[in-house]
Parts: sequence; structure tokens; C-alpha cells
Amino acid sequence: MKKLKALAFPYLVWMVVFIVVPLLMVCYFAFTDEEGHFTLDYIANVGQYTNIFVRSIWLAVIATLICLVVAYPISFILSRMKKHQQGTMLMIVMLPMWMNFLLRTYAWMTLLGNNGIINTIFGFFGLGPFKLINTEGAVVLGMVYNYLPFMILPLYSVMVKIDKSLIEAASDLGCNPVSVLFRVIVPLSVPGIMSGVTMVFVPAISTFIISRMLGGGSNLLIGDLIEMQFLGNAYNPHLGAGISLVLMVIILVIMTIMNQLNPDDQVLI
Repeated sequence: MKKLKALAFPYLVWMVVFIVVPLLMVCYFAFTDEEGHFTLDYIANVGQYTNIFVRSIWLAVIATLICLVVAYPISFILSRMKKHQQGTMLMIVMLPMWMNFLLRTYAWMTLLGNNGIINTIFGFFGLGPFKLINTEGAVVLGMVYNYLPFMILPLYSVMVKIDKSLIEAASDLGCNPVSVLFRVIVPLSVPGIMSGVTMVFVPAISTFIISRMLGGGSNLLIGDLIEMQFLGNAYNPHLGAGISLVLMVIILVIMTIMNQLNPDDQVLI
């Protein structure tokens, strides 16, 4: 037991230095002013950015739902493939992640630009140019493209463990494909759904690179607002910490609500 505790010590040190200490610093800046006196002014001022919070949550929800709809059939198909084929397909899914995040987003700027590849193709058919970049749709597209693997992998890891005999038994007992999907596969894949939603929603709601590059600054998200307080001209780390703290609370509340959907309570009907 002592050896196990000794092995855990480096991890505990890592958690304290890179998780606990930064959180304490955020709380300190959020509840103090420039002179170090306690104040709730910065927390109260967060209310004036309600529209940005709402937009961030809304776009993150849309991106998460699209990722779920796209990733679910892909994950199921992957889980039913032969073992050697699964490895190849998973590598293809992960291949874009080997490229730098900024480069992937820059690529979409080239594709969606007014003189970009997509509008050029439309031009051959006498259409466009369409305003594809600097829109909320472009921001959502960037989120879906960058975070889709984070939805596929948790779903795949759960679906690959679903016994094929359960699906066959449900079909033999008279279930049509739709009933098999919603009465067998979906209930058994709920843990993967919850993990995937968490892994996509959290980075999507706090992103700032995607919204800046594909949103053109006209679709300001909460991540952009926080970054502006620490690195922009409107330098105000106390307000930035207050916004970060409120965002953290919102995410914790949403995750708590999601955790109430306990997969153990799912019963096959």
C-alpha cells in the first residue's frame, strides 16, 4: 500500500501545481480588486455579457448535437467491422488530430473564404459567391470538424463491447431495426454518449481560436471575451477571472444535470 501511495505522489504534485493552484488564483483575482481588497463587483459585472454566454452555450449545444448525430452511426459501423479494419479506420479518424489545431482551422478559412475553394466551385455553376466565413455557421462547422473525434472515440469504445448476440436476439424476438436501435443499442451506449457529449461540449463552449478565425470577430464567444481580458487591449485579469469562474460554475451545473442520467438506471424494454 505504501508503494502505491508513493507512485501516486508525482500525480498529486502535478494536480496541486497545475490544477489546484491555478483555480485558487482564479478565485483570488475574481473576488479582489487591484489593491487586493475583497469585492463582488467583477462577478456582478459578468451579467452584462449574458448575450455572449447565451450565444456560446447555444453554438456549443448545436455543435455537440451535430457531432453526436454524425458520430453515432460512424462509431457503430466501426464497432461492427473486423478487428484489423477497426484499427485502420480509427487511424483515419484520428489522422486530422496529428495536424496542428491552428493549421486545421486555417484550412477552413481557405475553403470558406469569399474567393475560397468552395465559392470557386460554386462559381463554375454560376452560383455565389456566398458568405460562408465570418458567420455562426462557420464557427459551428469549425467546432464539429475539430471535436468530432472526441465524440467518435468514446462511442466506439462502448459500442465495441456490445455483444452481437443481443442485437441478434432482439431481431429474433420481433424487433425491427428502429426498435433494436432505440431499445437495445442506444440504452447500452449511454455511457459513451455522456462521455462524448462532455468531451465535445466543454471545449466547444470555451473555444476562442475557432470563433476568432472563422467568426471574424463578429461572433464573439465567451472564450474570446476571457482572452481579451488577459491578453487584449482591455487588460483586466480580475474581470477575466470573474468571467472564467462563472463559466466554470455553468459547466459544472450542466455536467451535474447530465450525470443525473445514470446509465445504471437504463432498462431494456
